[in-house]
Amino acid sequence: MGSTHIRAWRKTPGAELAAVMDQDAKRLSGDLSGVMGNLGSGGERMDFSAVRRYATPEELLGDPEVEAVDICLPTYLHAPVAVAALGAGKHVLVEKPMALNGGEADRMLEAAEQSGCVLMTAQVLRFHPAYEALFSLLDSGELGPVRYALFRRRCAAPTWGPWEFDAAQSGGGVFDLLIHDVDACLRAFGPPAAVHASGFENLRGGVDTITARLAYDNIGEVVITGGWHHIGDYPFSMEYTVVCDGGTVEFSSAGRPATLYRSDGSHARVEGPETDWYQAEIAYFLDCCLHNRQPVRCRPADSAAAVKLARAMLAARG
Repeated sequence: MGSTHIRAWRKTPGAELAAVMDQDAKRLSGDLSGVMGNLGSGGERMDFSAVRRYATPEELLGDPEVEAVDICLPTYLHAPVAVAALGAGKHVLVEKPMALNGGEADRMLEAAEQSGCVLMTAQVLRFHPAYEALFSLLDSGELGPVRYALFRRRCAAPTWGPWEFDAAQSGGGVFDLLIHDVDACLRAFGPPAAVHASGFENLRGGVDTITARLAYDNIGEVVITGGWHHIGDYPFSMEYTVVCDGGTVEFSSAGRPATLYRSDGSHARVEGPETDWYQAEIAYFLDCCLHNRQPVRCRPADSAAAVKLARAMLAARG
């Protein structure tokens, strides 16, 4: 994700990449050939000759020319590094999940309030055209009551580092992966009244799955499902289906754009032109920093709520 964000920063007008930090000397040299992401990104060499390079967060945060920090570290480092960065007067964009638990997330919110700096979690679905289309339709109310919703996300277990397979450091595959869909549900429907879940966890075996049913007073059923499906070549996918009185909205990353199937039998694509949603996310964060404006499109309080709901799902799974 660090390489994905760097590419986005370099394409964003008004931003200057001042420094990079990595404890791995090979990556810090710009050799990211061994890095691959869910969507096939990474695996390249980058020119870091014109930027300052640091081996620890403390060194980077001590650089007075760094005005904002983009944290793409392992999950267990998100909260402490974000709090330290805010304390150093830096604006902070932190990769999802925001933190490992609600207490850490709340400390981040407090640090942001005390510092007066911008804090935003990189919940990129809020900038993805297919999900933006869904949110817009639901916000308009034109489809009427929601009767059923399904959010699904699956991938092979990642091999970025041993910390991924330690639930105390990563939260596990379900927490790390489905935090996207948890945030999408909160954005679309708000907090549920109750959570029920089942599934299976064997992190060392690369399997971590869940089917969570979120109970709402005014929605028939909302389901979040998916997780890790072994280590290897299992393909990444994400999708949603939302059924309303006025029609069904559906999207799949496996080649089906966001489409509204109306109750009168007609259908129409509702997703706009495909854009670089990572760049859109970063451009929005940059605008908030430049104008000292809170990120209302992706509020840190919402990201903290997503952490707490994901934890409730895992507790319900048992």
